[in-house]
Formats: sequence, C-alpha cells, structure tokens
Amino acid sequence: MESDGWLEDMRTSYDTVAGSYADQVRNLLDETPEERAILALFADLVSTSGGGSVADVGCGPGRITAHLRQLGVDAFGIDLSPGMIEVARRDHPGLRFELGSMTDLDLGDGSMAGLVAWYSLIHVPDAQIGSVFRHFHRVLQPGGSLLIGFHVGDESKLKTQGYGGHPMKVHVHRRQHGQMIAWLDDAGFTIGEHRTLTSAESALGGIILARRRPDTQ
Repeated sequence: MESDGWLEDMRTSYDTVAGSYADQVRNLLDETPEERAILALFADLVSTSGGGSVADVGCGPGRITAHLRQLGVDAFGIDLSPGMIEVARRDHPGLRFELGSMTDLDLGDGSMAGLVAWYSLIHVPDAQIGSVFRHFHRVLQPGGSLLIGFHVGDESKLKTQGYGGHPMKVHVHRRQHGQMIAWLDDAGFTIGEHRTLTSAESALGGIILARRRPDTQ
C-alpha cells in the first residue's frame, strides 16, 4: 500500500536523481524509431486540428518537450520536481517549463490543443488515475489529442534506488491496455490507436493515442 504522501515522495525522489536521470535518458529517442514515429503522428494530429498549445505533463528534464518543439509543436513542460525543472531549463534554454502537478493542473478549461504524458503516469496510484484523466479532459479542447506512454504489465513495485544508485521512494505501476482504455473512456476520451512495443524506453511499453470526445463537458 502507498502512503498518502506519494506525491511528496515522488518530488523528493526526482529532485534527488534529476541530474543523473537526465544524463541516462538524454539520447533515448535516438534509439527508438517507433516512439519518434508516434510523436510525429501526435504532432501531425495537433497541427491538422488547427494547432495550439501542448503540455508535456511530467516532462522531467524536457527531452520530449524539446523534441515536440522540433516537430513544430507549441509545446511546454510541466513537472512536479523543482530539480527536474531546473535541469530542463538548463538543457533547453528558451523553452517554457513550469512547476506543477498532473493531479491539479493549473491550466484553463479547454485551453490545450494536446497533452502528452510520456511514462509519467507510472507512479500515480490506481485510485488517482481517474482524477488525473478528468483533469486532462478538462484542460483539453474538444477533439484535443492525448498521447500516453506507460509500462505494460500487472505488477506494482517499490523502487528504492535508481539512476546512479541514488535513493528513491516511488511505486512503479505496470498496467494493461484494457485498464488504461477503460479509465480513459470513463473520463470522456475516444481511443484512436494503441500498441505495445519493446525498446530502449521500456522493456514492454504501451502507447495510447486518444482524443477528448467533443460531445462531453
């Protein structure tokens, strides 16, 4: 069971590993052509729907935010960890990175053309996922695109160290597509595409592309 302080544990853990984490993941997209193709598809969906702002929620050191910008997306990053935000601003000067939590997004209703949660939902407890997806729904424009990356499986494990051996205290949740799709459907999303793949990003990764249903409030 996770304590009620999971958000604080996550913030402290990623503050601790921010520098070493950034070093380890900086070039992962160079090794993951399928993920690059999916990000390009997401960027195209945003563009063909009229464009607009896209939030990379749980952006970490900002590598996905920066890649989306290279694809022509008006992307900015949000992360819970001040340490990660500091690294993102250092590594990607001139891009916008803000401190914030996916559990309480400080974004206007219907203000986003797209959202990305790239392996950033893996520490959110099951009991909170529905609320997070409702926040995503609230801030997206009707028809707005959502891209999610996650680890596929059935286990949840406590991670006590990582990224250079630094101490951590976060639960890593692996989930099946069916459960993720059900949560998204309940929150008012229509699933466009989903797949499982193996790459440098994840030994067994799940990708879901969805849209906010235009007929939901």
